[in-house]
Amino acid sequence: MSGRNGKFGFNRRAVVAAMLASAALAGCGGGGSSDAGSENVVAASVDGQPEKPNLKLGFIKLTDMAPLAIAKEKGFFAEEGLNVELEPQANWKVLLDGVIGGQLDGAHMLAGQPIAATIGYGTKAELIAPLSLDLNGNAITLSNKTWAAIKPSLPTEGGKIAHPISAKYLKPVVDDYAKQGKPFNMGMVFPVSTHNYELRYWLAAGGLNPGYYADGDVAGTIDADVKLSVTPPPQMPATLEAGTIEGYCVGEPWNQAAVQKGIGVPVITDDEIWNDNPEKVFSIRKDFAEKYPATTAALLRAIIKAQQWLDADNGANRAEAVEILSRPNYVGADAEVIAASMTGKFTFEKGDTRDAKGFNIFFDKYAGYPYYSDAIWYLTQMRRWGQIPADHPDSWYMEQAKAVYRPDLYLAAANKLVEDGVIPADSVPETDGYRGEQSGFIDGITFDGSQPNAYLAKFPIGLKEGQTVSASGVSSK
Repeated sequence: MSGRNGKFGFNRRAVVAAMLASAALAGCGGGGSSDAGSENVVAASVDGQPEKPNLKLGFIKLTDMAPLAIAKEKGFFAEEGLNVELEPQANWKVLLDGVIGGQLDGAHMLAGQPIAATIGYGTKAELIAPLSLDLNGNAITLSNKTWAAIKPSLPTEGGKIAHPISAKYLKPVVDDYAKQGKPFNMGMVFPVSTHNYELRYWLAAGGLNPGYYADGDVAGTIDADVKLSVTPPPQMPATLEAGTIEGYCVGEPWNQAAVQKGIGVPVITDDEIWNDNPEKVFSIRKDFAEKYPATTAALLRAIIKAQQWLDADNGANRAEAVEILSRPNYVGADAEVIAASMTGKFTFEKGDTRDAKGFNIFFDKYAGYPYYSDAIWYLTQMRRWGQIPADHPDSWYMEQAKAVYRPDLYLAAANKLVEDGVIPADSVPETDGYRGEQSGFIDGITFDGSQPNAYLAKFPIGLKEGQTVSASGVSSK
């Protein structure tokens, strides 16, 4: 990942002064830079008591909902004058509908969900993401049968399987299924989830086509070598054990649950697919932020405090976090299973536990800052696989990203915490909202958020400029 200054540096005092002097949040449209490479993002100006102190926030039972649980249990919401109820949701669709419909004031959300809603893919709604919840946190698990089929062909290093494991080793298994006339099925959690795009990225990097979406098609299996389907995260292990799927991509603790149950083997973590990739976001409706600017700022401050607590002192608080998350009203998995990935280790198969200090990052490496380029990466993958059906100029990608990702709101909260001495000044990035060129992808391809179309052109598998998808396959103009 690029350095902390993005493409340009800025004067932090100037930002704080701008935060104090600028207009209030009403309208919720300004604050971000207008073009990649322009001046740095400026914070909104927010002060005062929360207009709506009683709130209900939704989440899915995953380890990376931790900032919300910690903000509640360690009193950070209360410190900000907020009385917050956290309510688990049955699946990502129910959670999304709850935020859109107003039953939930905000939620732990897949990064792709507010983006998809804004561009009208699936459900049309104006949602924003003023904060990123974490980096990394997912893995891909294969069934015991599939693992046994590929393991003999995998290279070793120091007596252990060498990582990262490429999907090219899965290709002979998939080809054998095809010869038998059987589909090779894998699971992910939602069509616009990070998990879908990470699984697709890994498969395509190994020469396997995960399929394309067409207009009105929610399956995304056109021309697919591997067929992907949706399964809610907590149901992943049972679906694998039933033989309905041969593998899945999901967040923790549901990969480690497969290890504990002895029904599957995680083969790659998402940071091995894209090192320090952005994962979930905290999302609210745009009109909520407009109507309740002080409440929005208070929510973000509380969550940022929780993120800092989770990463403080090299993970000194993680054991307590594991105990909190294991409670039935949060993740509800065994503490041992949650700890297997949350405390700096990750087990790939029994007897093969490795250091994984950065498997869950909540505060370090500017994990909370909602970079425009992160949103643009998700948009490129939507276009790559046909969810965005037609070409768009680079400027379109940037406009959509800035409609959803709101670093100005993040800065309003973070800079206030800096002023108050709660978080260090160097924990807030000096950036124009773009990370600059990023590497660390399993296929060696680099990503520059200011050049989305050039990025899309680099992939051997994926839609190219001028290509569209129909039920009969991919066609060019």
